Amino acid sequence: MSDQVRDNYEVVVAGGGAAGLNGALMLARSRRSVLVVDAGSPRNAPADGVHGLLARDGMPPGELLDRGRAEVRGYGGEITAGEVTGARRDGDGFVVELGDGRSVRAARLLVTTGLVDELPDVPGLRERWGRDVVHCPYCHGWEVRDRPIGVLATGPNSVHQALLFRQLSDDVMFFAHRQPPLADDVAEQLAARDITLVEGEVTALEAAGLRLASGSLVEREVVAVATRMVARAGFLAGLGLKAVEHPSGMGEHYPADPAGRSEVPGVFLAGNVTDLSAQVGSAAAAGAMAGAMINAELVAEETSRAVAARH
Repeated sequence: MSDQVRDNYEVVVAGGGAAGLNGALMLARSRRSVLVVDAGSPRNAPADGVHGLLARDGMPPGELLDRGRAEVRGYGGEITAGEVTGARRDGDGFVVELGDGRSVRAARLLVTTGLVDELPDVPGLRERWGRDVVHCPYCHGWEVRDRPIGVLATGPNSVHQALLFRQLSDDVMFFAHRQPPLADDVAEQLAARDITLVEGEVTALEAAGLRLASGSLVEREVVAVATRMVARAGFLAGLGLKAVEHPSGMGEHYPADPAGRSEVPGVFLAGNVTDLSAQVGSAAAAGAMAGAMINAELVAEETSRAVAARH
């Protein structure tokens, strides 16, 4: 990645994943000066491949990003390794601060920094995350089909998760863990789908399965867990934006309208930082939309100035 950064850009993109790169692609193709600041820590890094993405299904995440970076650079966009640590209003634009002390000015800011998955405090989960500990049936389900799957309950979304994984395997168990007793109608749904309910706290994930507080080991090859998803864009506090609880209960996000506009004029959001459930394809599409809207705003401003200059 280039480390040569100029003082001014029309747009700075915080985050170099699918949403950020696609937004930058749209802007660069519109002949905008754009800088992508990429921390190099994508959420899907542990995964073997990206799934559910038309014409790119199964492609390693790193390869997909490499192709995206090359495309952005091909249209004159710039990419630098780093992390955005602060942002503040400066006249009609923004000053964006990087972790290494550099700062750049931008007329618009596109934030696509994604989220972090907070896993339950169960030993063994983190080490196997993204391999045989999974969360999304659409991202990983085909790869674990027909295997013994255990769904570790972490909240109200876990039952829905168990029902989705039941579509992929006849051998699914629901581990109640530390959750309150299931309502009768919910327990009936699991029973009707032949999903075995396992009571008791899970104390560890071991090579052969899940260890219960009672000492017994329940053999499972795959564990599905609904993480708490938390958007990672704390630097937005300097602009008055704070993460709020997502209506779904899945975690915290930064709200934006369908075009990616935040509550702060000039600040746009795309991908998992605002849409916690977005997969790679929808994140990229949201980035493209935000990039187009940013360009449209800049065109409108330039046109207004040109009209004023005529008079």
